[in-house]
Amino acid sequence: MSTLNIDGNEITVEDGLTVLQACEIAGAEVPRFCYHDRLSIAGNCRMCLVEMEKSPKPIASCAMPVANGMVIYTNSASVKKAREGVMEFLLINHPLDCPICDQGGECDLQDQAMAFGRDRNRYIENKRAVKDKDLGPLVKTIMTRCIHCTRCIRFATEVAGVDELGATGRGEEMEVGTYVERALTSELSGNIIDLCPVGALTSKPYSFTARSWELRKTQTIDVMDAVGSNIRVDARGREIMRVLPRLNEEINEEWISDKTRFACDGLQRGRLDRPYVRKDGKLVAVSWAEAFETIANRIRSLDGARIAAIAGDLVDAEAMVALKDLMGALGSQHIDCRQDGAKLDPKVRASYLFNSGIAGIEDSDALLLIGTNPRWEAPLVNARIRKRWLVGNYLIGLVGERRDLTYQTDHLGAGPESLRDILNDGAFSDALKKAQRPMLIVGQGALARPDGAAILDMARELAEKYGFITDDWNGFNVLHTAAARVGGLDLGFVPGPNGQDVNGILAGVESGSIEVVYLMGADELDMKRLQKAFVIYQGHHGDAGAAGADVVLPGAAYTEKAGTYVNTEGRVQRALRAAFPPGEAREDWAIIRALSERLRHQLPYDTLEQVRERLVAVAASFGEPDVLPVLPWKTFGMAGETTAQPFVTPITDFYLTNAVSRASETMNQCSASYGANGQPGTGTDG
Repeated sequence: MSTLNIDGNEITVEDGLTVLQACEIAGAEVPRFCYHDRLSIAGNCRMCLVEMEKSPKPIASCAMPVANGMVIYTNSASVKKAREGVMEFLLINHPLDCPICDQGGECDLQDQAMAFGRDRNRYIENKRAVKDKDLGPLVKTIMTRCIHCTRCIRFATEVAGVDELGATGRGEEMEVGTYVERALTSELSGNIIDLCPVGALTSKPYSFTARSWELRKTQTIDVMDAVGSNIRVDARGREIMRVLPRLNEEINEEWISDKTRFACDGLQRGRLDRPYVRKDGKLVAVSWAEAFETIANRIRSLDGARIAAIAGDLVDAEAMVALKDLMGALGSQHIDCRQDGAKLDPKVRASYLFNSGIAGIEDSDALLLIGTNPRWEAPLVNARIRKRWLVGNYLIGLVGERRDLTYQTDHLGAGPESLRDILNDGAFSDALKKAQRPMLIVGQGALARPDGAAILDMARELAEKYGFITDDWNGFNVLHTAAARVGGLDLGFVPGPNGQDVNGILAGVESGSIEVVYLMGADELDMKRLQKAFVIYQGHHGDAGAAGADVVLPGAAYTEKAGTYVNTEGRVQRALRAAFPPGEAREDWAIIRALSERLRHQLPYDTLEQVRERLVAVAASFGEPDVLPVLPWKTFGMAGETTAQPFVTPITDFYLTNAVSRASETMNQCSASYGANGQPGTGTDG
């Protein structure tokens, strides 16, 4: 510990902190542009100058480590003059773009020029101009505004793991950009927009559309993957203008993926805004009453065993519990939330959760990836793995597709045989034996296949054999790709004792044993296999499910309702409504409640609060929001034969994984812009 004096106040801080951090702890405001808590120290901007006793000149507080006995002044006359001089130099070449700059109102340069700058400029020469760079369809550049803080460079290199941004030239000729003009190939590239302290990097889709003070801001949860990133949705009227990250150290820190940030324009396209019924082979707009009556006429006289329901990947827990209750009232046990057919065991909660927690990755000392490509399936999880790898002494084994994951991996094989080899003390087993806190991550590429249950059983055996499970550590993790999946498993939205799973439902339709299928936002199915059934589709986009339906019921998207989601860790989170749904669309649970009345099986809840009480009654975990569960370890899985088929990630295009992103013009541009299969990161090991 070091004790130092800051502006007359004595403070004791941990060794290794910088003077700037000590000043923050002491409550002294120190301006900065290049310094960022999550990036390496650059010391470029010199805005954080402070006076240190016995030093002949001001020091850059971001780069000076604390020492015992230091005396620091943050607001002396010399410090004020030094900061004014630095600000004057920073503004020498900065254009007067504030009235037309998208950063206006949220600009660090504006704020600090006002607080720490002077009211005039002595520079009378011509300003320099810099050519804008093309960084792809997401990030707009106005490089004349750049102050060379290098935050974007450090983020791309350190956090995103793509060495594509850098500085070329020196002095007056220095420019920030890609060495060879090309689009950024990171799934996290949009975060450099938030990091840029000036208007040099802004959002290309959001350009010239709104001012920050015009927008209504709502704190909610992302559903583009199963991470459950905390986000802020900015809306104007009914239109979602942009999505920004919220700070949550345990989940997404302060980053979000590009799909989370930029897919929001899909919420305005291809929307279902009224009920439809198929007449003479065509979907025709009808009233709610007619749509409900059409469903009732088809279902009322039907045996429950001939009815099935499938929940999609973006469905909230309230809708799933309502649909489950309705199916139960109708006598149907054919329900499933696993669109991809993943062989997950709903009886043991620890068997399908990311038990260590996303933040727990930083505590692990060895990692085995099984049938997963976290760079596409969960970019924030991948960034956390890279963060731990950069610390050092971290071996990562990979069983599955060989990909550039932005960190070095030891490719152990492609399929189940390689996993069995590890279990039999083969490759990588020594690393697992030496580790104190080993971790494995099983992806849906290993579970969403016919032998998925056997692979899950092998992963459990491996975890038990090599000490993944101890009294204070659970390194067995399942990485989901669907925001609704864990919530559905928690609620038991899976086949009953005599029920069929997704594959069984599709086969039942083809054989004629199942006549009615209720699709709750389920679009990732082979709709051709449902042609013989009477299909009811409830959702918010005219995607594959709606196109093949006989009745379409318009629901609300994730930004248009208050909903509960459970992320891959098992953490219950509440989303809030940022805008109202279009036209006659309604919240999903309310639609099911209204339909249940027409079907003469009225559900016993009328308000959102009552539905949430029902959630807790079905699964007690819903009564503990924002808590990482700690679960007892139980035996699960089913031993069986495995095939030699290699593990393949279920995601073939990172940008087009659900109905919202497929409707997004921005995401379609990204898909068209990035190489093979529309994907960044298609190389080999990093």
